Order: sequence, then structure tokens, then C-alpha cells
Amino acid sequence: MNRAETHFFFASCPRGLEAVLVNELTSLNASHLLAVDGGVHFKGPLELCYAANLHSRVASRVLWRVARAAYRNETDIYEQCHRLPWPTWFDCQRTLRVNVSAIKASVKSLDFITLRIKDAVCDVFRSHGGQRPSIDTHNPDIRVHAFLTATELTVYIDTSGDPLFKRGYRREAGEAPLKENLAAGMIYLSGWSPGRVFLDPFCGSGTLLCEAALMSAHQAPGLHRSFAFEKLHSFDPSAWSQQKKMATDQQTTIDPDTLLGSDLRGDAISMARANLDSLGFVDAVSLKQANFFEFPPPASSGILVANPPYGVRMEDRESLASFYPKLGDTLKKRFSGWTAYILSSDPQLAKGIGLAASKRTPLFNGALECRLFEYKMIAGTMRRIKADKTSNPTTPAPNTNNPT
Repeated sequence: MNRAETHFFFASCPRGLEAVLVNELTSLNASHLLAVDGGVHFKGPLELCYAANLHSRVASRVLWRVARAAYRNETDIYEQCHRLPWPTWFDCQRTLRVNVSAIKASVKSLDFITLRIKDAVCDVFRSHGGQRPSIDTHNPDIRVHAFLTATELTVYIDTSGDPLFKRGYRREAGEAPLKENLAAGMIYLSGWSPGRVFLDPFCGSGTLLCEAALMSAHQAPGLHRSFAFEKLHSFDPSAWSQQKKMATDQQTTIDPDTLLGSDLRGDAISMARANLDSLGFVDAVSLKQANFFEFPPPASSGILVANPPYGVRMEDRESLASFYPKLGDTLKKRFSGWTAYILSSDPQLAKGIGLAASKRTPLFNGALECRLFEYKMIAGTMRRIKADKTSNPTTPAPNTNNPT
């Protein structure tokens, strides 16, 4: 394989973070970037997928496109997949899983298509030596993703393996933890940069604090985990070692007294401390058990990012109804000079908090549709900011090859 050859990739991400992902991939010298609903298509040399897996904080997976072809029926799909040189990409000893997703596909059963693609891959291996890969639906070595539109089949090999939000640091998790890449995306959208004061007053298991600490230390999120591309024939150990060394050399110490978290519950503080400790940042982040509605701000200005209790996480609707006004009142009275970013799936937040949001960004926490509300607490005048009706920064393209 020509290592300088340009390849096609697709990086998936939580919906609402496509523009952030474009910025990340641009910084890695990816070309021909096209944001679509739920991810970004891009081009580059094969080693670009190493860098994207290593450095992207918001991507969920990085998929390598190995085929695109028209189809009319299930037989066409089998034949297109049977033509592909699977043994040149991975060994028959590797375990395999096939995932199929579709938009308006002209097939009767995605389960049947999944089976036919498995058959095609295994039949190619049999014709090359009599052995076929074993199927493992739980922890496979190789994941093949197929995506169907009404007329087109696209086939990808997953270069990530486990989803990229699995950084490896989470020892403890609360009742409704944020995925790590969504937390990182929220921080990016806040405009926070290392050295500025960062506060999460409802820190739970500490996901936002862990992601802010990784950013502050300039530590690549994938530095201490493995990836599926290491199991492909094309894998270049030397190039990968060089990328990891460069990432390690870029790490710095965290500015003291800039990362702060609190929570009303002691068990949440214990979970956050355990997760920060697994990263080696427990001494670099200030944690305390406290009621946000009672303690003073830790600085005259800063960025507050939070995923407070809301909606599905609070069964007592009366408590929820009183929580938002208290939150707004606390921000207004105590946090002048700060900018707050609050994630919520509850449409009553905008009314209950009693403040005008300067921006509302649609985001998805898994399947749960949320909004990231921005509140600029202007020092001195405390004037209300006219609400910006800005919606999702990325306009989805119709009929895109967006595997889920």
C-alpha cells in the first residue's frame, strides 16, 4: 500500500459538535472537510487516522472508507462486498463484527444485509486460504460499518475500536454521566482556554473537570489507550510511536487554582476525585463538597460550565421548579463578570432560570436532545442580554453517508 496515498475518512461525533470537529481536523491538516449531521467527511494520508484518533476530543469514531458503489438489491450488496480485498486489510485470525445503518434504503431487512456482508467477507477469506474470521459481536478486533442510502452502499473499516469517548480514566460514574466527548465539546463551545478559571459547580463524577484538565495539560485524549488501526496490515508502528512521542512532548503542567469543582453530594466528590486521580490530576483540581447556592464565586471572573440536575434525572418536579430560579438568582447576584454555560434537556429552563440566554446551541447527550445555554453575567450593569436564536452551527446535508 502506498503510504502517501490519499484516503477517505468519516469521523462521527455527537450531533451539534460538527463545527467543533471540523476545527479539530483542520488543525491536524485534514483536507476536503465536509460537515454533515453527526460527523465530518475528510481526506488525508493513512496516518491521518492515527492523529485523529489520538488527538480528537469530540469524535466518537474514525472510519476509513474502503468502498462506495451503487446497488439495486441484496445480491448487489453481497457482490460489491465480495469484490473487496479483505485479506489485504486484516488477518483471518482477527475477530469481526459488521454494523449496518441506513437512510431510506431500498432493502427489506438490515439484519439480512448484515448477514450477507458477513458472508461476503468470510467467503473472500475462504477463497484465499480456507480460513475465515470468527464473529465477535461484543469485543471484536475489526468492525466493518456499512451505510446504505436508497441507491448507494458505502463500506468503512473502523480505525478506532472502542468509541473514542472511552478515554480510559473513568473509574466511577454517576447516575447520568456525560460522555467525555460531549463534555469536551461543551468546553470548546464555551470558549474557555487553559489558564482561565473554570468552574463546574454540579460536577458529579467529574467528567467536565477531567476534560478541562486534559486540555489544560495539553494531553492528547487517546494517549493511553489502544486502537483498532493497530490490528490492520497497513499499521506502521514507527509512525505511530513518533506521533505518540510528539504528543507526550507537548504536555505541560496545569496552572494552579484555575480548575475548580463542587457538588452537594459527598459521594459525587469521591467519584470525581477517583477519576481525576486516574489521570494524575487530582492535586491539580480543587474539589469541595458545597451548595452552589451558598458559596461565593472563586474569582472575579471565569467560565462556568455545568450539567446540573434536570428533567429525567429529577423525579421531584417541585424541586426542579424551584431549582432553576435559584440557579438564575445565584448567577445574577454572585457571578457578575462570569459567563455560564448550562446544559439542559428541559424546555422550561429558559423560562425558569429568569435570565435571557445570549446563545442556545442544540446538542445531543446520546439520544436526549438538549440545549447549551449561554448566560453572560455583565459586571456592574447586570443588564439582560438579548437572546440569540442561534441554532445548530452545522446545517446537515441531505442524503449523506453518515454511519451511526
